[in-house]
Amino acid sequence: VKLVESGGGLVQPGDSLRLSCKASGTVISTNFVAWYRQAPGKEREWVATVVSGGAFAYADSVKGRFTISRDNAQNTVHLQMNSLKPEDTAVYYCHSNVRGANYWGQGTQVTVSS
Repeated sequence: VKLVESGGGLVQPGDSLRLSCKASGTVISTNFVAWYRQAPGKEREWVATVVSGGAFAYADSVKGRFTISRDNAQNTVHLQMNSLKPEDTAVYYCHSNVRGANYWGQGTQVTVSS
């Protein structure tokens, strides 16, 4: 199983970005997929999850601004991030648990700065 994130970059406050998590070696619709982030000097924190049944959950800090979605045809999970704030700056990681084993992507950097 491999998870590969993409879509990070440098943006200004208020801008939007869409992150993608492309999975291989597993069918993404049969597992939960979560996004986490880790800012410099801070612990990794949970951002959002989509479960196999399609339900979503978000951290309070991103609720109303971020949207997680799943593209089953592309075996990819997206994280649409709107109204970005400087405090959203972090490395964003994709995570899933497949048959009892945890998998993480390599991360993609998101920097929000004026």
